[in-house]
Formats: sequence, C-alpha cells, structure tokens
Amino acid sequence: MTKGPVTPLLDTVSTPADLRKLQPDQLRQLADELRAEMVDAVSVTGGHLGAGLGVVELTVALHYVFETPRDTLIWDVGHQAYPHKILTGRRDRIRTLRQGGGLSGFTKRSESEYDPFGAAHSSTSISAALGFAVANKLAGTPGKAIAVIGDGAMSAGMAYEAMNNAEAAGNRLVVILNDNDMSIAPPVGALSAYLARLVSSESFLGLRGVAKRVAKKLLPQRLQRAAERAEEYARGMATGGTLFEELGFYYVGPIDGHNLDHLLPVLENVRDAEHGPILVHVVTQKGKGYAPAEAAADKYHGVVKFDVVTGAQAKAPAGPPSYTATFAKALMAEAARDDRIVAITAAMPSGTGLDKFQAAYPDRTFDVGIAEQHAVTFAAGLAAQGYRPFCAIYSTFLQRAYDQVVHDVAIQNLPVRFGIDRAGLVGADGSTHAGSFDVTYLATLPNMVVMAAADEAELVHMVHTAALHDSGPIAVRYPRGEGTGVPLPAEPQALPIGKGRLAREGKKVAILSLGTRLTEALKAADELDAKGLSTTVADMRFAKPIDYDLVRKLAATHEVVLTVEEGAIGGFGAHLLTWLSDEGLLDAGLKVRTLRLPDIFQEHHKPEVQYAEAKLDAAGMVETVLSALRHNSVKVLGARA
Repeated sequence: MTKGPVTPLLDTVSTPADLRKLQPDQLRQLADELRAEMVDAVSVTGGHLGAGLGVVELTVALHYVFETPRDTLIWDVGHQAYPHKILTGRRDRIRTLRQGGGLSGFTKRSESEYDPFGAAHSSTSISAALGFAVANKLAGTPGKAIAVIGDGAMSAGMAYEAMNNAEAAGNRLVVILNDNDMSIAPPVGALSAYLARLVSSESFLGLRGVAKRVAKKLLPQRLQRAAERAEEYARGMATGGTLFEELGFYYVGPIDGHNLDHLLPVLENVRDAEHGPILVHVVTQKGKGYAPAEAAADKYHGVVKFDVVTGAQAKAPAGPPSYTATFAKALMAEAARDDRIVAITAAMPSGTGLDKFQAAYPDRTFDVGIAEQHAVTFAAGLAAQGYRPFCAIYSTFLQRAYDQVVHDVAIQNLPVRFGIDRAGLVGADGSTHAGSFDVTYLATLPNMVVMAAADEAELVHMVHTAALHDSGPIAVRYPRGEGTGVPLPAEPQALPIGKGRLAREGKKVAILSLGTRLTEALKAADELDAKGLSTTVADMRFAKPIDYDLVRKLAATHEVVLTVEEGAIGGFGAHLLTWLSDEGLLDAGLKVRTLRLPDIFQEHHKPEVQYAEAKLDAAGMVETVLSALRHNSVKVLGARA
C-alpha cells in the first residue's frame, strides 16, 4: 500500500484561517499538494474527480481572499467541492467520501459550517447566495455571499431568474462563473487578465462612480442612460459579458482560473468593491493537473476506485447489462420500427443511455441542457404534433419539472413517455439523488400510467408498451445498476394496461410487489413457505392503474396482503389502501401491511444496508408478515441482530 502524497504545506492547513496565514507565493505549492491529496483520496473511494481537479486553484484563492465562513461560499452542484472539504477541516475524513457514515459526495449543511447551503442538483447557487447576501444586508452584518456556478448549470433557467433579481443584494453578492469547457469564453491570457484587473480595480470603479455622479448632475436622464450604455458596450467589446451586464451584474473576466497571479488580485478587487453585484468569469480545465483525467473524454467526471499512477479504474466483474443500457437498447429498437419516436435528455446523455441512441439517431435526439422544465414541455409540444417523445430523466431530476408534468402533459392528456432512471435508492449518491418520490408524485395525476419494471426483460416490454400508448402520458421507472440476468425477449410484447401477473401462487400470504424488489419478494416467499405459510407473489407491474381485479381476488383468498415498493409513502401501497377502504374490504378482517421507503431522507450507504434499513429485503418482508400474523419474530431476526 502507498502512504499517499507528500504534502508538507497542506499538512499545516486545517482550516481556511490557517490558509490565510500563508504568503501568496506559497499558494502554488499548496494547490499542487491539494490536487495530489484529492487524487489519492478519490482513488480509494471513487466519486467525482474531474470537476474538483478543475477548481483547485480557484478553491485556494477563494478561501485565501474571502473570510470564510463569515463570507458564505456556495458551490453549485457540490461534487466540485472535494478540495473545499479538504481545506475546511475534513481532510482527516476525506477517504470516507460516499461511504456509510462518511462524508457526503456533495456539500451538506449538517457536515460543516463551511457548507452554508447543501447542493447536489444544479443551478441553485445564485438564488441561495442571493438569499444569504440580502439577509446580511438587511441585518447590517458583515459578510459577502459567493456563488460558484459552472457553465453547465447556467443552462438552467433558475440561474437567470436569480440573476434578474440580484440587484437587491448590492455589493454583497459575487458570482463566480466557472467556465470549464470553453463554451462561453474567448481565449484567455495576459491581456484579458490585465483587463480583468483593470475593470475590477478600485481606481477604475471609483472613476466610473465619479463619472456617473457628474453625469447625473450635468446631463439629462436620457443622456445619462446613453452614457452608461456606451460604457457598458465598450467594456463588453473588450471583455465580453454583455448578457450579464444586461442582467444587472458588473462583469469581470475572463481570467485563467489556474493562474493564481491572475486570480488573487481580481478577487481582492472584487472583495473590496463598493459596486455590485459582480460576476467574475473564470476559465478552468476539468481534470486539470492529472494526466489520465486530462486525456479522458469525460475528464474522469465520475470514477470508481483507480490506480493513481496509471489512472486505470477498477473493473467490476462481468454481469448482466444495466437497466440503463437495457432501456437504451430497447428504445433504439423501437426507433428502428417507428420514425416518430424521438428521445430527449436534460444534460444526461450518457447517464440515461441516450448517448447510444444519439449515435444511431442524431436528428431524433435532443439534449436540452440542465433544463428539465423545458424538456418536459418540449416533449409535450412534440406529442401534440403526433410524435412519440421519450423523455429520459432521473427520478430525482424529474421533480424539478413537476408543474410541467401536471399542467403541460397530464391536464392536456398528451402522450409523453417518461423513462425514469435511478428510480429508488442509489447507494453512495445518497438522499439528494435517490428516486424516492416519482410513484407518489406521478400516480396521483389523472390520465397518468405508471409502470415499474421487475427485471430487464419486463423493462423491454414496458418500453414497447409505452411506445404504442397514444392515449395519454405514460412512465416506466427502473433502478440504477445491473439487471437480474434474465434473458431478454427476442420480440417485445405490449402489456395490457393496468394488469399484473402472478409470479408464484399460494394460499395464506399475498405479497404484491411493484418493481425490482420482486426477487427479494420471491426469497421471502420461500422463507414463509418453509414456516408453513403458503405465499403468493404478484408482480403488479402498474402503480397506476392498479390491477384491482387481481387485488380483489387475492384479498378474498388470503389472510395477509403485503405491498412492497421502492418509493416513498403515498405511492402504490397508499393507493391500494384507499381502494380497499372504499370497497369495504378492510372491514372483513383482512390484514394489510405496506412496505415502502421510510419517511426520512436515508443517508448514503451500500444499497444492501439501505434496503435492510427500509425492510425492503427478504428478511424485512418476512418480519412484517409474521408481525401481522402475531407470530414471534425474534428467531427470524436473530441473524440480523
């Protein structure tokens, strides 16, 4: 085992206060050591690498210039904050990233006073920082709010909504636009660095203020505004940033985000400026300073454990195809049969498998950026014109477009197809990325059909079913990770809407499973049968409409009915209980229990631990059934105690 990198200077820094004791000419060495420490740590834990590598110098400079935590530093999409965590008292735990009981892979308020605002979804930083800035202004307390937002996150409308309102913060708000793929910036160098220092300097801003005051006294209002526009235009021609100026920001940049000699004086000028709000445009390179990441197409955005010297990532043993890959393959097969099928992703082509679809059908694939609201309404427009759009979005991200799902899709009964990836628990990514709520928030909507695949073969059938469903919106949910290894069908079948299937028949206990917990339900049935409790297992397939004919039959012939779903309260089990109550079936002494995710935000951990906590494994199902039958469950739990 290696002992890790040699970091004599970093070893002296436990908090940003220690960092601020260093001399400016020491910061280059500190940044290099910080980068080495981050690479070594992530090689052990896996996680997000490229984004953090790109902001090492920026992180050092921000904590050096600003007085954190009094000045609040808010990172957009917290996966770029690993260097920040190392510098803010968490270095001793950095090798617990994304592990059970360890550090979160994102910023988290409960973890440190240096994480003033939790972030894992994108494009929230400017809104949050504006809130902090205005609160300080209203209270008359010192401190600025600094939002660091990547240009990918600038594709979401929320960022611009916040910027449009930012004038209320005055000089308390600073936005750092971390442009890490050159999608906005022109080339940077000595001239742009000089211009950035010049226009952010106290002398320039002071002269600008004097000019404004003189103009206000000597010129009519119409000419005052004309003069202001002329100055903004001239500065925009020299530096760029006209859009941000129009939104009320004083624009500075672009500057090289890896050159501390450029960063420090500009940030110091911005810190001391009376004018505001200010946007600083910083150009960085994702994966910077680690050769394997710099050479990789995705800049090692997300990695598993890897060898620091070679960059080679640990290979998982060969297994069944993932649900994501199965969805993509099935959708491509449907597209080959029907040229009306189009695919939409919100900046997650590889995460949803649509990169493969895009390679095959580039003219029928649309990546709209981090703009889930637009994605859904765009899909609705396509559906209204007779196309068959598949909107592939993670469950946790579809939450951001709920109003559009309700108003633009469901109320108009438009046949938009939703491929809901990462439905259910997601292990190391934790509560911010868990797909806990989609059944609850979709099944409550009239006109909506909600399917949940029990395995990858079922997913193929459900994609085909969705492709043919033109009478309203339809969704299929499927989890992260590998399938079960069942053979995929040579030809997909259209499933009858709202009909489940019996996977196993018994007489006393009925387990009604929705989704991929079916395998554990069958294991539970084996254990219950061994105890003399004959058990039926049904794969319900649909959370809406529910197969009430099947439920009525099972309720009439079994003593216990147990529902199982990998989703929050208010979903399949809640709908079933409501129906049983309405039908009077609960009055006959039927024992009904519902298993679902607990009413908490579960912390990141290994999936098997999360399932056990939620009692969504076979042991939890057996325990729940025995409890319902008033059996002694102590022996059953002995192995888990």
